[in-house]
Amino acid sequence: MAIVRACWFVLALLLSAPVWAYQTRIVSIPSAAMQRSFDATVVLPDDYARGNHAARFPVIYVLHGSGGSYADWTSNTHIGKLADRYHVVLVMPDGGHESWYIDSPFDRNSRYETYVGSEVVSYIDTHFRTIASREARAITGLSMGGFGALRIALDRQETFGAAGSISGAVDPRNCEDEPGIAHVFGDPARHASFWNSNAIVDSAQDFEHAHIALTIDCGVSDFFVQSNRTLHEKLVELGVPHDYAERPGGHTWSYWSNSIRYQVLFFATGFQRAGWHPQVA
Repeated sequence: MAIVRACWFVLALLLSAPVWAYQTRIVSIPSAAMQRSFDATVVLPDDYARGNHAARFPVIYVLHGSGGSYADWTSNTHIGKLADRYHVVLVMPDGGHESWYIDSPFDRNSRYETYVGSEVVSYIDTHFRTIASREARAITGLSMGGFGALRIALDRQETFGAAGSISGAVDPRNCEDEPGIAHVFGDPARHASFWNSNAIVDSAQDFEHAHIALTIDCGVSDFFVQSNRTLHEKLVELGVPHDYAERPGGHTWSYWSNSIRYQVLFFATGFQRAGWHPQVA
């Protein structure tokens, strides 16, 4: 009898536990701007395949950091579960090892803002059932990707209605010694104006009229925490609505895997408030 009860207990646990049935696909996305293709990870929620095949979904673009790749988020976190939980499509494009997601005036072969902000979005909207509206698109990323997400969102306000940054390098002037950064930003002394104009901390006023739903967080032990605090303080002074958090942790996957859960919840809540839940075309 005890064995039977134990079996029923285990069965009840299995039936009550969430079943994660999201699909992960690796796609090759061409770039006309750079005359080559790059791989990207796309995570589709379970109801994308199992539900109404006419339903369309909001999209969250998630960028990797310096030295990373399109596979980082799925290799180091359980981000796929968030696609199922919040009924969103997650897209993780490749941003190069040290591109900073900008269109570099110093390297014509490094056009990653155009690639991620335009070409990847166009590909995803063409090949997947997305809600092709700025109000149903968000972009975020970690470290270099946090900088890139905010830079792209500011420069392409017609494309993204929400943006985030996780442990973001929001002031690249603090990263002058990072190998490869001068290749895309130029020499820090000779091209200081370019560095200054691209620093997110110096672009805070651009968020005033951007109408971007904004979420920023950083670990209290992270070497980028002070520049993130500075950005937060400037946004407060300007009266720019935004979500800001500091949590225990440093510049690590342990912190990022926890943070992404809050950011996806933030974006999904915004989608729902705007009425952009999965919908039938």
